Amino acid sequence: MTTYYFISDLHIGGDEQLREIQFEAELLDFLQHLETVDEDAELIINGDTFGLWEFTELDGMAKFDALLERYPELFEQLRATGAELPITIIPGNHDYELAAHDEYVDRLAAWNVTLEQDVVIRRSVGEQELWIEHGMQEDKNNRCPDFGNPYANPLGYFVNRHFTSKAGQLSGRGRYNWLKDIQSVTPMELIPEWLISNYFYREMNPMLRYAALPFLLMFNVSILYLFLILIDMTGIWSTPILVVHDVLGQLGIVGSLIDTVIAVNLAIVTLLAIVAVPLYVYVRDIRTTLSRFGLLATPDHADPYLDRAQAVFREHPTVAAFIYGHTHQVSFRRVDDRAVINTGTWLKRFTPTSARLGLLPTVFHPSFRLSYFRITAENGTVVVEYDEVDKPNPSELSLLERLVSKRPKRQSEIPDRSVIDR
Repeated sequence: MTTYYFISDLHIGGDEQLREIQFEAELLDFLQHLETVDEDAELIINGDTFGLWEFTELDGMAKFDALLERYPELFEQLRATGAELPITIIPGNHDYELAAHDEYVDRLAAWNVTLEQDVVIRRSVGEQELWIEHGMQEDKNNRCPDFGNPYANPLGYFVNRHFTSKAGQLSGRGRYNWLKDIQSVTPMELIPEWLISNYFYREMNPMLRYAALPFLLMFNVSILYLFLILIDMTGIWSTPILVVHDVLGQLGIVGSLIDTVIAVNLAIVTLLAIVAVPLYVYVRDIRTTLSRFGLLATPDHADPYLDRAQAVFREHPTVAAFIYGHTHQVSFRRVDDRAVINTGTWLKRFTPTSARLGLLPTVFHPSFRLSYFRITAENGTVVVEYDEVDKPNPSELSLLERLVSKRPKRQSEIPDRSVIDR
């Protein structure tokens, strides 16, 4: 009875700073562990094993040569592990070239890795089946319109080639080497907010940042102060503003500084109020134009992956689990007596967290979740086990980021063991 191990979205390779594998030691340990398991097993990497899209200075099989040159220890371990149990990979969008060039089949086979150039592969688990795909075909920006055609690249290809790869080339020029982590920002709509956050907390001149800090921290207080002034001017209630003036007066020079900050913020609020109406008209027209060209995300509460899984379940009664990756969000969901599994990513992940005070930019908390699933048949059922490879979260936030935000709680807790009994 075969046991299957699943990981995905390693994104190994790319230009300059993107070549770093932040989880290489953990991946080697994981492969070494699989080399010693005493069971009939197979490792399946369901897409985006490599970051071939992120190579912009190389073409064709030269990209594979670069992978061999940069990661010799990893390929040697793949060869050693593959000698003990099958290792199978399927193309994702970032390594779509695997599906388009047959040379990759032979080159990977030399390292005991089997490449299946298909959108979907299936595996038997007892009397049931596993349906396995990467998931990019359900993403309108990364769907390959003619799978296997080397020239049929989706929109995401051009975004990565001209934006993500450029970030890898330029990352080392920053005050901190942060721009290379752009491929860890999902969904892509968060990238502008992430760039603003890193500019403010990392790249902005420190003197300018800390000069602006009091005004940004006190912005909400200034709005409240303006409200108190308005209710005083209209004669509704004068006591609150009198109390505020009295307290500020008792604080002396500190109170004067606070009063100055509030006054400046009120001037800014007034200016924003004056330009709000014409600005709204222009922003609305810009949003309409971007939506017309499909460049603006629109609220969509549908889940294309769940819809896809349910369609597969209807058409294929023997499928017990639908397994995909691509979104980098590891998850396990039950649909009646079936399972929908997302294998997550081994890349660094970012969780956006609003600042506690004022009008400061969002803080993006970094973390790792090196997850894998183990699936096997047991007594007529399908058993899904979930585990993680230990890796400490990065401690790269600045002191200011740690002070103004709270580390978010981890989302999507997954049971260690789940039984699919059909």
